[in-house]
Amino acid sequence: MYEALDPKDFQDLQDDDKELLSRITAYSSKVLGDIDPQKVRISEQLEKLKPVMEELAKERGSSIEDIFMKYMDLASVVSAKKNEKFKSDMVDLGIL
Repeated sequence: MYEALDPKDFQDLQDDDKELLSRITAYSSKVLGDIDPQKVRISEQLEKLKPVMEELAKERGSSIEDIFMKYMDLASVVSAKKNEKFKSDMVDLGIL
């Protein structure tokens, strides 16, 4: 099952980035919620996100490619921070 990013994980981002990530994440929860990301190709997943990315691109006077790249960059940052916190918690618990 698809696991969307949690908005509490990107509270440290700038407001504009937070809004972009929040909207894409909310939309992805609706359209990707029942898929297994291990079994569905990335291109198919991205095709399902295209409407929200097109909407954001139009609002921001940007290209859909720029929105996609920004989304991927922000999602990577959030995932890295989340992973770092998880490792820290494991060390604190004496597991690592």
